[in-house]
Amino acid sequence: MADKKDYYEVLGVSKGANSDELKSAYRKLALKYHPDKNPDNKDAESRLKEINEAYEMLADPKKRQMYDQFGHAGVGTAPPPPGGGAGYGDFGGYSGSGDIGDIFGDFIGDIFSGGGGSRRGSSRVRRGSDLRYDMELSLLDAINGIEIAIEVNRSEACSQCDGTGAKPGTSAKPCPQCKGSGQVRYNQGFFSFSQTCPQCHGEGKVITTPCPACRGTGSKKGTNKITVRIPPGVDEGTSLRVSGAGNVPGQGGVPGDLYVVITLKKDPNFTRENDDLLTELKITYPEAVFGGDFDVPTLEGKLKLKIPQGAAAGTVFRVHNEGFPRLNKRGRGDLMVRLIVDIPKTLNFQQKQALREYARTIGIKETSSSNIFKKVFGS
Repeated sequence: MADKKDYYEVLGVSKGANSDELKSAYRKLALKYHPDKNPDNKDAESRLKEINEAYEMLADPKKRQMYDQFGHAGVGTAPPPPGGGAGYGDFGGYSGSGDIGDIFGDFIGDIFSGGGGSRRGSSRVRRGSDLRYDMELSLLDAINGIEIAIEVNRSEACSQCDGTGAKPGTSAKPCPQCKGSGQVRYNQGFFSFSQTCPQCHGEGKVITTPCPACRGTGSKKGTNKITVRIPPGVDEGTSLRVSGAGNVPGQGGVPGDLYVVITLKKDPNFTRENDDLLTELKITYPEAVFGGDFDVPTLEGKLKLKIPQGAAAGTVFRVHNEGFPRLNKRGRGDLMVRLIVDIPKTLNFQQKQALREYARTIGIKETSSSNIFKKVFGS
């Protein structure tokens, strides 16, 4: 017994620790060294047995008094836990009284229910599945926003049984396995914990005489007509949630949601880039040389754009606040106008002569550029 560790040292508490301090220390260490959290640590199980032995001794006032007075020799060796070790969910063989939540609270709920926490006293509410509706909009509808009436195929509450799933004139019965609680209780070692009842799936009741129309499900296929409001500025791929417009599960459950996913139709004149609109303005070569005011199309009409003299092809002009409304923000994007200079492919005789004269005035000699003149003028 000389090599046996001091129980207070094992739990990391002082000899004057009260019951709450002992319980808190034990809880932290038991969670830390639980085998499920230490699958690759071979020493975790033996460490856990040591922790259980220490807490079992110190949590009992009479045993603790004997240990404080005589040490390990006074109390002997603690018996091994039932089953020979700390199995899944028992943390060893502590034989004291108390519910699992008394020591570990919601932490144990995480271990046994995969993160769900303590379910004591809770009721499970069924929720219907969500639905998706793909909606194609024009750029004009996307920029202005619109309200659209749509029809969605979904599960509705059965009209014959009012969604109960039971044959009219009958009702669901309390589940015989969980006695209507929706939870079944298990004991492992000194622990007790609850899980969803496998027979009623947490409903607390079972249908013995199902409705013939919905076969006990409480829901049937139907059509839901709703109006969806599309806010100004939605973009390709925007997903709008309509709460409660999804499938109805029946049997007192709550409906899921509907997600309206936006796609934009291709526009012959515009493309969208974030909150900006891109378009092209085609002008002639003389117009590019002299400049002037030109009509530029927008999604909502036209506006005048001033093109300076000598504007080069490919120049992009920005018109502020003529793009898309910024979704959930103030203001709008811009209209980006790319200049296209139209070069004629054919010229009549007078046009060719005028262009020859212009070429000579800027120093282009026909004799030195005869090949160019032939290709351009054909003579």
